[in-house]
Amino acid sequence: MLASLKKKLFGGSNGDPIVVVSGLPRSGTSMMMNMLHGGGLDVLSDGERVADIDNPKGYFELERVKELEHESDKSYLQAGRGKVLKVISFLIKDLPDDNDYDVIFMRRDLGEVLKSQAKMIDRLGTTDTDAGDEAMKEAYRNDIVRTRLLCRKNPNMRLLEVHYKQTIEDPVETARSVNAFLGGRLDEAAMVAGVDGSLYRNRASS
Repeated sequence: MLASLKKKLFGGSNGDPIVVVSGLPRSGTSMMMNMLHGGGLDVLSDGERVADIDNPKGYFELERVKELEHESDKSYLQAGRGKVLKVISFLIKDLPDDNDYDVIFMRRDLGEVLKSQAKMIDRLGTTDTDAGDEAMKEAYRNDIVRTRLLCRKNPNMRLLEVHYKQTIEDPVETARSVNAFLGGRLDEAAMVAGVDGSLYRNRASS
């Protein structure tokens, strides 16, 4: 109800919304990008980060977005109106107000997120931070709270939360809810085909 009212009052003045897929790293954002691309949305991506063993279906990223926090000229994002763009949760606060945003926020068990991140870091041979798992979980919880609050308060943003595990277990329902959120213009069957349950390799302990 509130999101609908916000859209009626403020939406449309900045052209078509940018569909933003957001969340913590390794929370299922690439999977959602693949679903939306299959469903018929164009992706704002430079293809610089190619598919690998961690994301065999691709990352769908625009490298320049990673510098949002430090850039003053963000007018290039206007090219994403009517398209889909991946932005990690920490950088949602740095999106400019001259666009409207339909934010699909991916949620995943934090233990699974950390496990997936650790495996990627180990494979890449990069250095991890010194923070322990509990400290990282607390930082991530705070980031999630900030992002959700920002999306709900910002008149330029609408928010839909999607859970990774539920999407793996019932991709049909996720495709339906995401398509409804975006106006019902997507190919839901193609979206469902973009979900590969075999890639759910880092599960929470039972």
